[in-house]
Amino acid sequence: MAQDTKGDDDLQPVTSTVAGETTKAVDDRALDEAAKYIANHEEFGPMSPEQEKKIVKKIDSWMIPLLVFCATLAAVDKVEISTASLYGFQKDNGMVGQQYSWLGSILPLGTLIGLIPASWLVQRIPPGRLLAAGSLLWSLCTLCYAPCRTWSGFMGLRFLLGFLEAISVPCFTVLVASFYKKEEQPPRNGIIFAYFSSIFNGFFAWVIGYIPASAPLLKWQYLYLLTGSINVLYSLFLWFVLPSSPMDAFFLTPEQRYHATRRLAGNRTGIANRVWKWDQVWEALLDVKVWLIVLFNIVINIPNGGLQAFGSIIINDLGYTPLVSSLLTMPFGIFATGGAWAFSYIAAKWHNRRALTAAIALMLPIFGTALVYGLPRTNVPGQMVGLYFMYFYWPPYVVAISLVQANTAGMTKKAVTYCLVTIGYAAGNLIGPQTFIAAEKPKYTTSVIAMLVSYCACMLILMVYWLVGVWDNKRRDRKYGKPEEVHEGTADGFVDVTDKKQQDFRYTT
Repeated sequence: MAQDTKGDDDLQPVTSTVAGETTKAVDDRALDEAAKYIANHEEFGPMSPEQEKKIVKKIDSWMIPLLVFCATLAAVDKVEISTASLYGFQKDNGMVGQQYSWLGSILPLGTLIGLIPASWLVQRIPPGRLLAAGSLLWSLCTLCYAPCRTWSGFMGLRFLLGFLEAISVPCFTVLVASFYKKEEQPPRNGIIFAYFSSIFNGFFAWVIGYIPASAPLLKWQYLYLLTGSINVLYSLFLWFVLPSSPMDAFFLTPEQRYHATRRLAGNRTGIANRVWKWDQVWEALLDVKVWLIVLFNIVINIPNGGLQAFGSIIINDLGYTPLVSSLLTMPFGIFATGGAWAFSYIAAKWHNRRALTAAIALMLPIFGTALVYGLPRTNVPGQMVGLYFMYFYWPPYVVAISLVQANTAGMTKKAVTYCLVTIGYAAGNLIGPQTFIAAEKPKYTTSVIAMLVSYCACMLILMVYWLVGVWDNKRRDRKYGKPEEVHEGTADGFVDVTDKKQQDFRYTT
């Protein structure tokens, strides 16, 4: 029987062919773990299209459900404070003025600070392990909400929750980039970063609504105990089953692991390298495309931060009971998720038009925001339609994530870039709740203006990103000629080199 792994004595030097140069040995520190894996594993020959389809289908059947449920349950932990408010959370804990708004803002502040260690951890620790451990910690934090009864205590818990969840988006992003080709990433992002949390949250809130008033605990306490317990159990399950790359995916055969790894060489972004490289840190910090996406993430998440904290409250203000309001929040997830799937599919199929696709998608939340503000409050059906359309802000965010995945090479640069982008996400979510001023209830004029300005600014940022990417690609073509394909049997595509230092790298726009 053929052995999956060669002995250490049989380790062969790995070579890399660089365009315009002769074949040469590559420094072992620069090699991605995928290059070492392929060099030390039995050669299985070329992969047929049928084999590749089977491998991708198998990866989808395992990775997508594992990541979807993890992302959804993590999001439920963050947004259920809005649902808890339907069952007396603010009143029971004596909150006044902007105290509730600050509970919405303190969580992303914790994320901002948590991203400092997260940028190092996501590069040093296998992302599957890091995500499972982080999930367990923030789930335990969620359980602590139930016994807490002071505003200062909730501020501490919300900060800690944000700090712990700082590793979530970088881990999800790394895992998608580690299993899928560039063109496969947008639709998978659309599923993994789906807005299922509103559906789950609405369902949990509806279940809690039937607990009698005579129960020993308050209804919102049961909500946190229910979701926290589910999250803890799922986190333990995730620790044992979630792989970090195709190389340690237990559900693939040795041959499938080999092909699943090798087929990603064309991405030219690598899979894993645990050596921290300061030159890649500086490159990430000086890359204009990185900062454009960071700025985009700040601005697009200003509406997100506000709607997460106040979505259920806005519905309740229209005259619905808490039980009905909890059910009416479920379509938030349907609209956001359906839009993310649709526009991610378009982005994958419409070659080099991802930024344009995201910009077009922004017209939908602009329409929804204008509808909510322009229609009288007595027009409840129109208000609800507008509110649901406001949640189409999510598809542009998901499409933009695929730009970062496709255009960032070098493991240290990826770690820093993903964390910078998540800092943008956290900053926008910190600002968002503060635009909902209690004295402006129920019109919240400041928040409406902030949303409309944010959407228009995002469209401009995306167009600038597209122009920068197109200009950079044309400059590279003039300087180096057309890019060459990855050379079969070499370490090309699996060398830990940044995108700017690869002559054959071209940016997805």
